[in-house]
Amino acid sequence: MSLRASLSALRIPARRPVVPAARLSTAARPAAALPRAQLVVPAAWRGLSTTARAALESSRVVGDGGPDEIAHHGINVDKATSMDSHPPPEPGADFNVVMIGAGNIMFGSDEGPWNHSFRLEHKLGPRLKVTALIDPNESRARAVLDAKCASFVESAYKDTKIFKTIEDYSADLKKQKAADPHAIVIGCPPAYRGGTTKGTDLEVQLLHHFPKVAYFVEKPVGTGTVEAAKQVTDLLVKNGNVVSVGYMLRYLRCVQKMKQIIHENNLTVMATNARYSCAYEAIAKPAWWNKAIDMGPVIEQGTHFCDLSRYFGGDVDVKSVVAHSIEWYEEPGKLSKIPIDESKIPEDQRIPRLTGAVWKYANGAVGSFTHAVALQGTAYACELEVWADGYLMRLVDPYNAPTLYVRRPGDDHEERHVYTDDDPFFSEISNFVDAIEGGPDPHILSSFEDATKTYELTWAIRLASEASRRPLSSA
Repeated sequence: MSLRASLSALRIPARRPVVPAARLSTAARPAAALPRAQLVVPAAWRGLSTTARAALESSRVVGDGGPDEIAHHGINVDKATSMDSHPPPEPGADFNVVMIGAGNIMFGSDEGPWNHSFRLEHKLGPRLKVTALIDPNESRARAVLDAKCASFVESAYKDTKIFKTIEDYSADLKKQKAADPHAIVIGCPPAYRGGTTKGTDLEVQLLHHFPKVAYFVEKPVGTGTVEAAKQVTDLLVKNGNVVSVGYMLRYLRCVQKMKQIIHENNLTVMATNARYSCAYEAIAKPAWWNKAIDMGPVIEQGTHFCDLSRYFGGDVDVKSVVAHSIEWYEEPGKLSKIPIDESKIPEDQRIPRLTGAVWKYANGAVGSFTHAVALQGTAYACELEVWADGYLMRLVDPYNAPTLYVRRPGDDHEERHVYTDDDPFFSEISNFVDAIEGGPDPHILSSFEDATKTYELTWAIRLASEASRRPLSSA
């Protein structure tokens, strides 16, 4: 999971207004109490227009939420999407879920807001029944189940069985003559999935044992070759499973607002510019600093912003990717507060300190991405810019306090959009469940096929930067 200790647990404060602001900077804003949401336009401003609220039409379930599809995708930017504003779960038949992985992404931690079990509990209420938890670490699995059973959601977990492997669970299911689960949520490390060889082929094994079940898969899709991920994609597409991949930033209301502006003004994106600066001092996981394990920061961490870039720019001409890096042995790459002993990592597997890439999209637009291992402390600095004729949209701090700044034709000032009552993690889980059950206007914004395209882009960036780096002997 990206973002380590930089993120605080998700909080849902009172709504803040959508307020135009003159010459705003990206500096942190004070958390002052603000009045109820309204659009305030100073009289002195000339010709400022804002996107009008429009009634949403019912639309089809989409496969990947790509740049050519209509705005919203079932995410109404004018309605809160946080859990505390969502209608209470309706009574009904049990909804059986199998969870693969008993770690932080599934059950939460102090490092950030991710916690799939929490969102499923809120979406399904007493209908949720976790029939199996699969993790080779049985003591960890037992510990998280004990904690759940000691809480108000005991009914969802009191009959959960622990298994070390998918094969063990499948055999038990056949022995008990029980029905397949409705959904399998995959939160194990990416090294175990997205591939075709034994030990990396989790999706292939799931298709063998549970061919009609829906899958929710964490990102990135794997750590193996892009070709292997494409083979897995072909199997999933051919089989027709409901599959959602956890690129949750697509579900942000700020992101969907950007989609709305593009759609309503018939814009063609000219360029995307993404910047991701992590606070490396707080990343004390040795695997993250080792390209042989976590594949490097662009693939493991920057993947969210490469994905958002593609979400607006479309398919990438992978052959056009050009990239450069600052390596650990170069003078600008010498860091003073690395929290692990990097000398234990082979020199050729140490991560770059900065990677910068440029590419062409299939339609001729230009994309760029910079990932920096440079900041200290705990706060990350992340921004995405999307350019079109007359428009500049800037998405700032999407993980903690998502804010959208928009400059439009007719005025040089920026308007600001803030949605504090937002939870993209809940939105992606809610839409996943609705897609399975035929709920109201469900939309899966990241298919496995589309997520594989993001995986391909991140690998292209890494390989291009490695091909152009200065040799260690000349540093």
